[in-house]
Amino acid sequence: METTLPILSMSVAAAASAAAVFPKIKARVELSRAKHRSLAGHSKMSRRVAKLLPFYEFEGDKYFGCDGAPANIVAQRKDAFFRLAALYAERYPRGRAMTKEAAETISDLNFTESYRVPFQFSRLVREHLGTSTFMESSSGVTVTDVDGNTSYDLTGSYGVNIFGNDFYKECIEGSEKRAHALGPVLGPYHPVILENVQRLCQISGLDEVSFHMSGTEAVMQAVRLARYHTKRTHLVRFAGAYHGWWGDVQPGVGNPIPAHETYTLSEMSEKTLHVLKTRKDIACVLVNPLQGLHPNSNAPGDSSLVDSSRGGNFDRAAYTEWLKKLREICTERGIVLIFDEVFVGFRLAAGGAQEYFGVKADMVTYGKSLAGGLPVGVVCGRRELMRRFRDDRPADICFARGTFNSHPYVMTAMDEFLSRLASPNFRAVYDGLEETWNGRVNKLNQMMESADLPVRFANFSSIWTVKYTTPSRYNWMLQYYLRAEGLALSWVGTGRLIFSLNYTDADFTEVAERFVRAGEKMKADGFWWHDGVLTNKQIKRQILKEMLAKRFGR
Repeated sequence: METTLPILSMSVAAAASAAAVFPKIKARVELSRAKHRSLAGHSKMSRRVAKLLPFYEFEGDKYFGCDGAPANIVAQRKDAFFRLAALYAERYPRGRAMTKEAAETISDLNFTESYRVPFQFSRLVREHLGTSTFMESSSGVTVTDVDGNTSYDLTGSYGVNIFGNDFYKECIEGSEKRAHALGPVLGPYHPVILENVQRLCQISGLDEVSFHMSGTEAVMQAVRLARYHTKRTHLVRFAGAYHGWWGDVQPGVGNPIPAHETYTLSEMSEKTLHVLKTRKDIACVLVNPLQGLHPNSNAPGDSSLVDSSRGGNFDRAAYTEWLKKLREICTERGIVLIFDEVFVGFRLAAGGAQEYFGVKADMVTYGKSLAGGLPVGVVCGRRELMRRFRDDRPADICFARGTFNSHPYVMTAMDEFLSRLASPNFRAVYDGLEETWNGRVNKLNQMMESADLPVRFANFSSIWTVKYTTPSRYNWMLQYYLRAEGLALSWVGTGRLIFSLNYTDADFTEVAERFVRAGEKMKADGFWWHDGVLTNKQIKRQILKEMLAKRFGR
C-alpha cells in the first residue's frame, strides 16, 4: 500500500499535466495547419532561407544561355542586349548620369537599382540598361524625363495616382492658396479639418478619425488601438500581404528581427477561420484587399521573376464571400476587423473596398491618394475603438502623436480631393469602371494571343500584373523592351502596372500596341526561346543546384 500511493499520485499528476498540455499542443498544431504552405506563410522559415542563399552571378555566354539555349540563340540574345544598351545610352544620357550619382548617396535608390531583376543578372543590367530615375514633368497620362523622353505612365505613383497627375496638381495648387495664410503652423488645426472629418466618417461609415503622415503609421495606430481595447496581444495578417514596413506587419524577409506577436495565416482558408474561432489572444485581423489579385503571394516584382510561375487572378465573388466569413467570425469573437485601404482606397469605388465588397470593417486605414498628392495616413474607426484613454484608469493610455499630423497644407489638399470626390459629376468616373478595365485586359490578352506571345495579364480593376505562359529565365527582360517603347514602369517592372482612371480608350490602345511591339521584339531577339521540354519546376531545380554548388564550392 505504501508503494502504490506514490505511484498513484505520480500517475494522477502525469494525467493532470497531460490534460493541461494537450489543449496547448492542439492549438499550436491548428495554428501551424492554418499557415500557407509557401515561404510567404512561414515568416521564420523565410528569414532563415534568405540568410542561406549565396550570391553568385552569370558571366559571358552563361549570362545569355543559363537555360541551355544553343550557341546561335546565345549570340542573338547577346547582340540584342547590347543593342538595347546602346539605345538606352543614347536616349537617357543625363538621367543615367544623375541616377548613378544619386545611387551613391540615396540608400533607397541604391536598393531599387540593385533589385530590378534577379540578382544573378543584376550587375550587367545596372551597368548597361540603366534608365532615368529623374522626371521633369507630367501631363495627362504621360511623364517626361530630364532627357525629354515622354512615356505613358504605368507606375501610378505607387498607388497615389488614381485620377491623373493633372488632378493632383490642381489639388496641391488649391491647397497652397488656402493654407498660405496660416502656413506650417503645427499643433492647432486649420478650420478645414472639420469638413474632412465629416466626409471621412460618411465615406467609411465609422465614427471617429485619426490623422497620421503615412499609411504605415496609420496601420501601426489601428493595431495599437485594437490591442489596447481588446486587451489581447496578437494580430493576424495573411501570407504575402503588405501593410507597410513596420516590424509587426512584416515579420519575414526585410525585418532584421522576428515578430513575436504576429500570426501569418493562409487567406481564404477554413483552417484560418477555425483558428480565429478558437484562439483567445487575437486582437485584430488585417486585410489588404489588393491580395484578392494574388492571395497568399507576395507583391509581384521582376526581381523574383526567375521562371514563369507568377500567378494572378481576381475572383470578386470568392473574395467577397471570404470577407463576409471573416466579418461574421470577428463579430462573434470580438476581434477587430481592419481594412487596410491605403493602396486601394478610392480606386475601386468612392466608398472604397467596404463599398466595393459590401463588407463593413471595424477600422479602416487610408493613405496615398487621400491628401491630393501630399503624404498622409488616416485611421477611421468605431468610437469605442478610437478612444485613447480609460475614464476609470487615468494613467492607462494608448499614445499616438506626430509632429506633422494634420499639417495645414495636407488638410487643405485633402479637402480639395474629397470635395471633388463628393461631386456627382466627378463620381461618374466610377460608372462602368469594372467593365471598362476587365474589357481592356481581355482586349490586350487577345492581342498577345494573336501575336503568339507568351504574355498574359490579370487585373484587379485598374491594377494589373503580367503573367508568362512559356517557362523562361529571361522574362525580366520584358521591362526593358517596354521602356524602350515609351512605357514608364516602377522599379518592380512588370510585377505591377497601375493605370490612372483618366486613361481614354485611345490612350489604352496606344499602350496596348506598344506592349505588343515590345513583346514581338523580345521574341525576335531569342529571349523566349524554348526547347519544348524545359518546365518551371526544372528551372527551380536548376537554380537550387546553382546555389548548392556556390555554397559548397563545387
